[in-house]
Amino acid sequence: MPLQVYRLRRVLAATAVLLTLVVAGMYFYARSRATNVLKQIPGKIGYDIKQTASGFQFSKSDGKRTLFTVQASNVKQFKLDGNAELHNVSIVLYGRDSSRFDQIYGDDFAFNQKTGDVIAKGDVQIDLVANPAGLASPDQTTPKELKNPIHLKTHDLVFNKDSGNAMTAARVEFQTPQATGWAVGVKYAGKSNTLTLSSQIHLVLNGPHAAVIEAERGTITNDPREIVLDHPRLSRVDGTVQSDRAVFYLGRENQVERVLATGNVTTETRTQAAKRLTVAANRNSAKADQSLPSEMRSRADQAEFLLQEKQNLLHTAIMTGSVHIEQTGPQPMQGEAGRVIFDFAGQNELQKVHAFDGVRLTQNAVAENKPAAQGVAAAGPQDFDLAASAIDFTVAQGHILEHAVTSGAAQITIIQAGQAQAQANQANPAAQRTVVTAGTFQAQFASSDGRNHLASIHGSPHARIVNSTPGQPDRVSTSESVDASFLPQGGIDSIIQQGNVAYTDGQQPEKRMQAWAGSAHYTPADQMLVLSGNPRVANGGMATTAKTIRINRGTGDALAQGDVKSTYSELKEQPDGALLASSSPIHVTAQSMTANNNPGIALYTGNARLWQDANIIEAPTIQFDRDRRFVTAQGQSTHPVQTILVPARKAEAETAASAKKSPEKRSKDSSLAGSSPISITAAKLTYADSERRVHYEGGVSAQSAAFTASAQTVDAYLLSRTQTSNNQSFAGPGQLDRMVAQGNVVVQQPKRHAQGQKLVYTAVDDKFVLTGGPPSIFDAEQGKITGVSLTFFRSDDRVLVEGEASTPVVTQTRVAR
Repeated sequence: MPLQVYRLRRVLAATAVLLTLVVAGMYFYARSRATNVLKQIPGKIGYDIKQTASGFQFSKSDGKRTLFTVQASNVKQFKLDGNAELHNVSIVLYGRDSSRFDQIYGDDFAFNQKTGDVIAKGDVQIDLVANPAGLASPDQTTPKELKNPIHLKTHDLVFNKDSGNAMTAARVEFQTPQATGWAVGVKYAGKSNTLTLSSQIHLVLNGPHAAVIEAERGTITNDPREIVLDHPRLSRVDGTVQSDRAVFYLGRENQVERVLATGNVTTETRTQAAKRLTVAANRNSAKADQSLPSEMRSRADQAEFLLQEKQNLLHTAIMTGSVHIEQTGPQPMQGEAGRVIFDFAGQNELQKVHAFDGVRLTQNAVAENKPAAQGVAAAGPQDFDLAASAIDFTVAQGHILEHAVTSGAAQITIIQAGQAQAQANQANPAAQRTVVTAGTFQAQFASSDGRNHLASIHGSPHARIVNSTPGQPDRVSTSESVDASFLPQGGIDSIIQQGNVAYTDGQQPEKRMQAWAGSAHYTPADQMLVLSGNPRVANGGMATTAKTIRINRGTGDALAQGDVKSTYSELKEQPDGALLASSSPIHVTAQSMTANNNPGIALYTGNARLWQDANIIEAPTIQFDRDRRFVTAQGQSTHPVQTILVPARKAEAETAASAKKSPEKRSKDSSLAGSSPISITAAKLTYADSERRVHYEGGVSAQSAAFTASAQTVDAYLLSRTQTSNNQSFAGPGQLDRMVAQGNVVVQQPKRHAQGQKLVYTAVDDKFVLTGGPPSIFDAEQGKITGVSLTFFRSDDRVLVEGEASTPVVTQTRVAR
């Protein structure tokens, strides 16, 4: 933005004052006063006098005060042709209110009576001096103090007493304590009181803020009192200002009150490095690069500058019509608006900037040429765009942006550096875009290396962030407020939302991810959203709470950490299922949870526990596939996977048999009933509810009240819900149909010990079939028995031993009671 343009405005103001005094004083006085003097000369000295008159003096007054005085050491009039010559002429003009003490003097003047032309032969000197105390002083008193005298010098000046016009094609030079300059060719129109500077207007301002003002052409009028310059250009070491046309509006004392520049108004302000290069170029132009970089450029259809009364200091500058401002260099920034107002104070120091009518501020970061994985945003800076109805900027030290506040509808757009152009060229049609909106944005700026850049932005109320990718639903988060911090190299580093944060990924209801939290922290580089403050995430019938929840808004991946609890609801009963067949919610607790872009699959780690009704799975790690109701649990040596299963039984048979037994016998059998739960532990568990098979592997151990079994692997087959007894509801525990154990199988009962390579346990009749090894069984009373196959029952002491198929052996042993 043109933050240092106030210096250029000061130069324009000073220049206008100088030009006004120089030109107006020189020609207005020359035209009005010199005409009257020369008209009176013939009458005073006589038409027929031939000799030279010396010491001539002529004064004109209005009856109260002298208006002007003309002195000449020699005046000669030629009777034959009516011409006259004046030598060593000095003219003093006091003005009607005695506020001036202007002097015009030269060696030789000639008057042509036939043409009415007064011609200055040789140089003409003009001194313009203000005399504010002239009316209070005696008539024709020389000022005690010369304030800002202006000296002019030209030659070959021609003035016509009849038309009042004056002109010279020669160069006019002027000098003041503050500046020097010149113009080539001057014309004055007496009837319209218009002065035209024909060409090559050049003004050099002295002092610490040296500058040069140039223009192709200029005009000065008395009514209205204004100066008009064509194609003016102001040049300084730190920049330039130029336009197609500039009008300086003058006050009653010829001071500049207002400047209006129109047509392609442009400014350029260079960086400190560029200033040093410019100085080097001036010192050694043969070695310096003349195409120097610039820091700030601005362009507008019109610019208006308002000055403080009697101080020649800017108080307001207004740029209107397609205002465009840009900062070049390693951190490009561009701004656009329909109208921009600059407020000044002190010594032309810029304090505030007000931008209106479609304001847009864009900051382009340097794109990093790093390939990104498919579906993942590349890390690095982003291009930033702020659009608002109006923005008010606060400026420090005249050129450093400190603070900005938006008004009306406002939004911030973030896109990965370089993606905007690639998307426009259809090279990257899937470029992602983030749009942030709020009721009001407040921006803080930082300054480094002489450049301004955004440091942070606060937006409230009704903050909203929308991530958009072509062909995909918008991902939206809302909150009461939003705070964005910016990278030094450009683009947003992070965004923090506070107060009633809500997020949705815009998918269909069955797949939609939603989240709620007290606060959210979002980083555009990796599109990671971190929720804290009682966060909760819901996704297609799954709800998760934790201390913190992280969501990748680009991929849909989620990570919950700390006291994680997930609840899977909206489940349908699965008649062919078993362990997870109920319509009751499935609950999972753990220390952390990871869900990939397929929201139906989640991995729980750290004391994970999954249960539905009475069915429970515990393990250090549990992966759950909601759609398939598929579980994979991974244990550790110190913390294995654990489940509890209930063996199935024949309700009718047991009821009839139990009725024939004595009460003591029924009590004893009840302690060994087949419904006694079996606890199974292992290093790993997999379960698919559609198969009703629980697969255990790695140090498997099954324990119940009546036996203990161990093996390398175990497959537990469950009854479907339709196969369970009539009084078994869907909400009851899953029932074990049979269990197949393999690899180093060991079965222990209170009175016997058996081992083999494969065990088939049938829950309905408590039957064990042990094979492989060969199998063996040790009974404390009967000793050790081996065979090809051993069959024994948990509820009694029967053992069936089979030999080879060609010579089968069956042994039945009963233990006396």
